[in-house]
Amino acid sequence: MIKVFVDSGSSIKQEELERYNVEVLPLKILLGDNEYLDGVNLSMDVFYSALIHDNIFPKTSLPCLEEAEQRVNKYVEDGYDVIILTISSGISGTCNALKMLFSENEKVRVIDSETAVGGMKILVQEANKYLDQPLDVAAQKIYDLIPRIKVLAVPETLDYLHKGGRLSKASWAVGTLLRIKPVIELKNTVKVANKAFGLKSAMKFVVEALQNCDTNYPIVPSYTYSTGNLDELVSKAPEEYRKVMIEYDNLDPAIAAHWGPNAFGFIFVEKNK
Repeated sequence: MIKVFVDSGSSIKQEELERYNVEVLPLKILLGDNEYLDGVNLSMDVFYSALIHDNIFPKTSLPCLEEAEQRVNKYVEDGYDVIILTISSGISGTCNALKMLFSENEKVRVIDSETAVGGMKILVQEANKYLDQPLDVAAQKIYDLIPRIKVLAVPETLDYLHKGGRLSKASWAVGTLLRIKPVIELKNTVKVANKAFGLKSAMKFVVEALQNCDTNYPIVPSYTYSTGNLDELVSKAPEEYRKVMIEYDNLDPAIAAHWGPNAFGFIFVEKNK
């Protein structure tokens, strides 16, 4: 049997652990002088109060490697093979750190998801189909699906991408002045998929991208802080896509900090080319 681990960049909540049949390794979040475990002891109210009202931008760091080693090895000792699916190595050092930690353990496979949040949820659901298969087989199924994961998100403001180092000061200034709403794609690293003038145009781009969606897999509607923008986005999507959407994913602080409040988007699997 195989046991799947993810880090908290997956946005899988503590109350979802049983549903996804997964173990979560929480990233660390520093808010001012206080350190928290992402998704464990940091409430969304405290996080957004610090981010919005106190203007404190959080710093994130790797999961506790000693704890990760202990938790994973316990499953190995009980006879399991283990897959650890990490947030994209293009935005975090978690994958490389865990690969080094388990480099000599043939029972553990660390896989770079090249994505985050809902994309990782979809990959976990795929992995759960093959838990009784050999480790190499299950891992290959994940590798095969990774290139098809599509993450499209629209930040309401460029301020937080700039604060988090994902956007240069010049690009931030020009984008803010021209009211540009970039549609952000996460494919290993953060990229700009489209530069729209205003939220309506950005929503139109995201909805039209669903034409290439494989509806055999779920669509994950995602948001930060408030669902208002996401509600409008979902209302614009054709029924054939709305019926495969799962519940809204309120992104965990480690990811939400970079998008800022009121960001929104869809995460889905593209059709085979």
